Amino acid sequence: MSTTLTEKKCLPCEGGVPPLPAAECERLLKQLAPEWRLSPDGRKLQREWSFKDFHRTMSFVNAVAHVANLEDHHPDLAIGYNFCRLSYSTHAVNGLTENDFICAAKIDRLS
Repeated sequence: MSTTLTEKKCLPCEGGVPPLPAAECERLLKQLAPEWRLSPDGRKLQREWSFKDFHRTMSFVNAVAHVANLEDHHPDLAIGYNFCRLSYSTHAVNGLTENDFICAAKIDRLS
């Protein structure tokens, strides 16, 4: 029986390992909400949300921060009155690792 991304925990990454190959990124991407996209260079996992107002935006951002702190894996965020753009990348490997997809799957459960 296979473990889902939401059942996994992020593992510490200090670098020294290669980023995931493109085929593995595409396989993991299929386990996420369809709004997630890979950046053109394949080094980032990205998604954008729209909200009714600032309060809802910040409530979502705070929930994302909670997930990020629990997993010790933090996204880059762009936030405005009624939107949030989120980008995951494992900086230590200059690309994507399974940690990025684990966090994305957990954030999918928030929205």
